[in-house]
Formats: sequence, C-alpha cells, structure tokens
Amino acid sequence: MQAPVQQAQVQAQPTAITGTAVKTTAANQAAAASTPTSLPTSIKIETLLEECIRRGASDLHIQVGLPPILRIDGSLTPIPNTPALTSEMVEKLVFSTLDSMQREVLSKDKEFDYSFSFGEIARFRVNAFNEKGNLAAAFRLIPTKMPTIEELGMPQVISSFADYPRGLVLVTGPTGSGKSTTLAAIINKINSEKAMHILTIEDPIEFTHKSIRSVVAQREVHYDTYSFSRALKSALREDPDVVLLGEMRDLETISSAITIAETGHLVFATLHTNSAAQSIDRMIDVFPAEQQPQIRSQLAGILMAVCSQRLVPAIGGGRVVAAEIMIANSAVRSIIREGKTHQLDNTIQTGANEGMQTMDRTLAKLVQQGTVTYDSARDYAVDMREFDRLVKGI
Repeated sequence: MQAPVQQAQVQAQPTAITGTAVKTTAANQAAAASTPTSLPTSIKIETLLEECIRRGASDLHIQVGLPPILRIDGSLTPIPNTPALTSEMVEKLVFSTLDSMQREVLSKDKEFDYSFSFGEIARFRVNAFNEKGNLAAAFRLIPTKMPTIEELGMPQVISSFADYPRGLVLVTGPTGSGKSTTLAAIINKINSEKAMHILTIEDPIEFTHKSIRSVVAQREVHYDTYSFSRALKSALREDPDVVLLGEMRDLETISSAITIAETGHLVFATLHTNSAAQSIDRMIDVFPAEQQPQIRSQLAGILMAVCSQRLVPAIGGGRVVAAEIMIANSAVRSIIREGKTHQLDNTIQTGANEGMQTMDRTLAKLVQQGTVTYDSARDYAVDMREFDRLVKGI
C-alpha cells in the first residue's frame, strides 16, 4: 500500500491563512462568517478544505443529501452557498484524496482511516465510511505548526511528563478532545530537548515530527506495520527510549504497552475514557478475572500520570483545554493495587501540591478567570454541587 502521508497529496494555493483547529478569535470568525462563500456547483475538495482552514473549523463532514458541514468551536455549521451533495459528488471528493490502493481497501473494508498533506499549510486525518449504502467522510484538521504545551494552555505539570525516565503516561478523553495535540506537544518537547530514540505507532500518523535532538521514527498502521499489536511486539527490538502508542484498543495492545513500560521505557498512550479512575478500570477490565490482580500490581508499578481532558467553548471564540490530572504517588499506587479506584477522586482533590487537579476545579478556575461561561463549564462538570461550590469559592 502506498503511504497516505506521502502519497495522497492535495495541492492548493489558498490565500494567506493563519490559526489552528483549537484556537480561533471572534474577529476572525465574524469576518469569515460575513464573507460570502462562492463555491461552484462542481465542488472540489481543495475548496472545501480551504474553507475549513479559513473559518478555523476542526472538522469537515461530507455526506450524501447534505451540504458540506464544518464543526466550528464544537458546533456544526453548513458551508453557505453549497448544494446538498449527491453520491457522485461525495465519491469524487473522497476519491480525490486517495490513491488506487487506498480506494481498493475502502471498497473492500467499507471504512478506512488515513491522513494526507494539504499543500504546505495543513494535514487532515480522515475516516471514510459507508452509510445507507453511500460513501461519507469526516476530515479532521491537523495544524502543521507543532504546538507547545504553553500554547495549548495546559498546566505546567504536563511539561514534567516529558522528563519521566520510564513508565506509562495516559492522555484520555472522548473523540475530539485534543488528545493527539497534547501528546504531540509532549513529544515535541522531548524531541527538542533530549537525545532520545522516539518511536510512534499511529493509525494514521497525525502530527509529523522532524528529528531535532532526538531520532524520531513514526510507524503508520496498515502502511509501516499490519497492526498496533504487531508493531508493539517488535518495538523492543528497535531500541526506543520513548514509545507513543496512538490508542490502546484491546487486551493484546494494553498488555504489550505494560510490558514495554516495565522494561524501562517511557510509554505514552491514549484511551477513550473520561477520568483517571475510568482509565484504570478500563485497562484492568479487559483482562480475565484471574489475571486482574496481577495487572493491578503491574499497573501500580509503572503508571506515572493520567491527563483526562475536554475542549470547552471559550468566551470570544475558540476552545480551551480543561483537564483532570492525576500523578501516581504512593497513595495512588496503593489504591490501584488494592482495586479501590473509587477512591482516586479524593486522592486527586488532596494532591494539588503535587500538581493534581480535578476536572471540576479546573472548570471553576476557567469560569473565575473569565475564560469560559458558567453554563459552558457546567456542561462538562463531573459533580454539579462540587463545581458550584468551587465557582463560588466556598
């Protein structure tokens, strides 16, 4: 198979564009919204992707029977002056980003994840799929500028994740919560400051890292390796210091990640979970009951930190990161080992001096700073009463 990263190039020369999928300004959005969009009936994918970037959208949705739709600051917005798409139009739009081998995979599997570069200004991660017998696709914008932890507005403790000599660090949250961006910023910090061998295993590759002080090798599932589990099995023979695992999806992948961390490597991975406690439970629950005590013990020994995050609409436009952060101190390790993950929330609440913070405290702070509205923050609160108490400063 040809590499999606290198082959499915869509060339375009759009007008000067600045901004990212995470942060936009009210002025930029107002200007974009007020500027008429003149799109021809014969729509080209380049035109839609330019519009996605111009308006600071995070996603572009293409589906039969609907006009092209952008997700801007979490809300879906049709692109003005565009017609409802026919099956022929959708097929032409999606196929223009695929090479012949990728088209064969999509036709055979009915769904396909890939990424491609849009000229020199952006990359897109794409999931093409079938719905009601028709082709559809979701395009996620990936800024070409490598973010820093400071630019993302993350707590300073996140920077310390790059300094761990070994162990497992989890970045969790639902789809579209900025997990990949946070991990890219951490990897970029390591790459800029340390002489390490960094190995990433992704499906697909999102942010591309050029070797700076570190040597960075990025492997894409379905192109550079057949599967996450297969890549992880060979990882130890590739002499890595740091391993980034795009997602832990099953028992085999989780087991391999634990083994790599146990053998003295620093492992970063993602899970689609909403909290530190839920993340621990998810990892343990995939194993048979008779193995779970041993897995708890192993996890207690290797876990370094968990960052569970959301993107909350900000006042004035854009979105801001809100995160629950758990650092694996002795109390956390004991709780994991004893299977009492329901006690983790209390431990996080009392661990502020170690850099820990609950989601509710983070949200309350954002409200007090005037960064987000009370109503927006409350939508993401874990405990409504606790959130209200923190907002009021009681």
